[in-house]
Amino acid sequence: MCSWRASHGKGYEQCLTWIKPSFLWMMYRCGWATKEDQQTVLAVEITREGFEWALRHACLSHYVHGVHADAGAWKRDLKQAPTRVQWDPERDLHLAPLPHRSLQLGLAGDAARRYADEWTVSITDVTDLAHRVHALVPENDLATAEDLLPVERPYPAGDDLLAHLHA
Repeated sequence: MCSWRASHGKGYEQCLTWIKPSFLWMMYRCGWATKEDQQTVLAVEITREGFEWALRHACLSHYVHGVHADAGAWKRDLKQAPTRVQWDPERDLHLAPLPHRSLQLGLAGDAARRYADEWTVSITDVTDLAHRVHALVPENDLATAEDLLPVERPYPAGDDLLAHLHA
């Protein structure tokens, strides 16, 4: 599951477009499609080649001692990287944090252009799904809500693809 946002008239260089492969993390971010300017949730299917290109060219969004030579090197890498990665807590149906992390992939410049013009395979409005699942949670019908969730599996990435991202 990925999110897709309009650039509000700004060029590819002036904004980040975030890929959020976790449906429940996206629901946390958009408040089950109720937050202002986030009332529509789109599932964007992209090519594996594009996703892996973005991972290969990514820099962590924050400095990590031992991963980067020093804070200055990290800042230089981040400034030059067309993509950035942050690892945020995965969420449950109540949107509470879980003990494992979910990838968030920010795209800028050439990466955002490639995402929009080359990598996108399909776009599906899943706002109604978000509302249906959300309606079941306060009723404590978590089994039905879980059955409606999109199937998400761990991405089969080798160490060579994620090592520089402290995965």
